[in-house]
Amino acid sequence: MMFEMVAFCVLCQGPWPQFRGPNADGHVVGKPTPRQWSDSKNVAWKANLPGLGWSSPVLGGGKVFLTTAVPQGAGLSLRAMALDSSTGKVVWDREVKQVPKAPSIHVKNSHASPTPILSNGAVFVHFGALGTARLSQEDGTITWLCNELDYPPLHGCGGSPYLHDGKLIIVCDGSKNPFVVAVDADFGKVAWKKNRSVEARISHSFVTPTVAMVDGKAQVMAPGPDHFAAYDLASGKELWRVKAPGWSVVPQPTVAHGLVIYNHDYDNPELIAIKLGGTGDVTDSHIAWRLKRGAPSTPTPLLIGEELYFVSDKGIASCVNAKTGEGYWMERLEGSYSASPIHVNGNILFLNENGGASWVKPGKQFQVIGKNQVTGRTLATPAFADGAMYLRTDETLFKFEEK
Repeated sequence: MMFEMVAFCVLCQGPWPQFRGPNADGHVVGKPTPRQWSDSKNVAWKANLPGLGWSSPVLGGGKVFLTTAVPQGAGLSLRAMALDSSTGKVVWDREVKQVPKAPSIHVKNSHASPTPILSNGAVFVHFGALGTARLSQEDGTITWLCNELDYPPLHGCGGSPYLHDGKLIIVCDGSKNPFVVAVDADFGKVAWKKNRSVEARISHSFVTPTVAMVDGKAQVMAPGPDHFAAYDLASGKELWRVKAPGWSVVPQPTVAHGLVIYNHDYDNPELIAIKLGGTGDVTDSHIAWRLKRGAPSTPTPLLIGEELYFVSDKGIASCVNAKTGEGYWMERLEGSYSASPIHVNGNILFLNENGGASWVKPGKQFQVIGKNQVTGRTLATPAFADGAMYLRTDETLFKFEEK
């Protein structure tokens, strides 16, 4: 059986076109970015942002794109924005949808948490059950708005869409009747919808899916409540599943070495590695390893070769062998964590929720080689392009560049 990692979005375009970069793997290539920054050091520009959003910035065509939710009385204006990447000036600011009454969300969430995707001159934005849209990168003109994803979210929406072969894959695990859906990227219509096959005790989750190639066919990797399921990208048919009790799944799965590695629970996080392939329920045959100590509830792990790096929400950083789960080190970092670690400048950047960052050297020995600090809350994963880092706080978007 042949496996191939397809973490990249086939149609995504731009130096940082989606969550965790060009290959959705958290790796930065190209010109080095600053290793030191602050509110005043190596700041190329900073822009005040309206409203609140925890979507990561994405980059393409000389622009930075992000989403935000601006309060309007008891309601919200859900918006997409494009800023000039050289100056930080707003190029366009488009309202995608008005919401008369803001739904309740988790204290760590926002109404604009899913990260946009760039492809073929379009920017795709997603606001969970509140709507999904395709806009022009040039001027923000709305090409289509999809309101077909009707489900009752709990604590808001957090998972980002994933684009592959013309389909936006979106996980809609709400408080009841959870499902996975593919939306046609050209026309905004639902291509297929698959209800979850496992009836969970608690049915909500917030995962960003990914895609793996198994025997030359694209399979959607979509962890959910009380199970992990793989779906055929073309038809939506469930191909195989692993049962493991858990809910509120957040991290994006990692595909590597013939495995898919995922977290199955928020309150009691555990990483599980599953051998790709199989049919039906493979719980008893395909689990390669399991690891509870230090597992993340929110940040997505980072793979570098055969080593998997991750940080728990409470700040315990770890390095393990991705093939076997063997632990190399486990150490405490400062603060709590939501942003995913990034491999940049040959090192690993861990960004906590209060503007603090630690640089850790990759390897089987733990070594912190630098720290940085900015003002504000920092739950969004940074973006990188052309020697610059774009860091979003609760109020500001920074561009850091070596001076």
